[in-house]
Amino acid sequence: MRSKQEYIEKAESELYKTYNRFPVVFDHGDGVRLYDTDGVEYLDFGAGIAVMGLGYNDPEFNEALKAQVDKLLHTSNLFYNVPAVEAGELILKASGMDKVFFTNSGTEAVEGALKIARRYAYNKDSSHDHEIIAMKHSFHGRSFGALSVTGNDHYQEPFKPLLPGIKFADFNDLDSVKELVNDKTCAIIMETVQGEGGIYPAGEEFLKGVRALCDDHDMLLILDEIQCGMGRTGEMFAWQKYGVKPDVMTVAKALGNGVPVGAFLAAGKAGAAMSPGDHGTTYGGNPFVTAAACKVLELFEKRKIVDHVKEMGEYLTKKLNFLADRYPVITGRRGTGLIQGLEFSVPVASIVNQALIEQKLVLISAGANVIRFVPPLVIEKEHVDEMVKKLEEILKHHS
Repeated sequence: MRSKQEYIEKAESELYKTYNRFPVVFDHGDGVRLYDTDGVEYLDFGAGIAVMGLGYNDPEFNEALKAQVDKLLHTSNLFYNVPAVEAGELILKASGMDKVFFTNSGTEAVEGALKIARRYAYNKDSSHDHEIIAMKHSFHGRSFGALSVTGNDHYQEPFKPLLPGIKFADFNDLDSVKELVNDKTCAIIMETVQGEGGIYPAGEEFLKGVRALCDDHDMLLILDEIQCGMGRTGEMFAWQKYGVKPDVMTVAKALGNGVPVGAFLAAGKAGAAMSPGDHGTTYGGNPFVTAAACKVLELFEKRKIVDHVKEMGEYLTKKLNFLADRYPVITGRRGTGLIQGLEFSVPVASIVNQALIEQKLVLISAGANVIRFVPPLVIEKEHVDEMVKKLEEILKHHS
């Protein structure tokens, strides 16, 4: 077996960098713990960027995957398969939407959602000049369509020109949205809770205002729940807290608990917009990934994960507020449920790195000045207490 350093050097020479990686090579996980190739244990409060909702090495989830491997991995979407039908039934029941299309990732789910918006508008007037309103400081993915509605010039600049007809409003500022609406606008897309942009939940008045605006102008409301959905806010989907139903929703991350699967869902008029052949995928919705999604959805209901998140979210909020009150370097706390952020007066990169290397605590950032807390949804109070203790050891030297 190679040493940790040998793995790192091999990766540096052969793999494209998605991010600048931390100097750790993880080997396996169990519950809310990760273990590196040297057997060192880490407490995980990043969950693979909000993916591992059920934690690591869940026996029931693992058995479902093993059973499907022995049955059928792939057939293509030219044929029906049982797990896709069952997963579709479960996610539509949980969301109250009408139609679902399974994808390979969250980015692809956004691409499908944008196509629904354009198709819906085209069905009305057969024109090609429709516009979409997105939000500044948003993040929807890195493919061309998703990148085009991502409100961060840092991500966009090297790849311009992107899709035409995209305008950006200020998140939680309804007037700024209204100013951009015209007779060409076909949709508004936004995260219900901005994740990469710094953990900003939508205000209730804002979200309801955007919904009303879409209704008044026959536009589609697209809500991106890729990070904040699947129970993370204390509701199955964050928009359910507000009683504001989207026309189109995107979901991924925790849907597969580590297996790459996403989906876009549509309701009502948006559900009927697309025709066969308008969108397709070879791998999307195959028996293996939908067996994973099916088991995740089953276990969420069986174990009352959403209720657990409500309880743990309140406890995490209390503890993060304690840290914010105690350490002047922390300037605020935001978030809901188990998607929370602490904002700092200094860049957080060194704090996150120290937590990993010195305290064996996995944290991730959201922008330059925010530490993001998106642990596995199965954490207990003892894990929150342990995290706080470890983080305090670092904060003592930053205040």
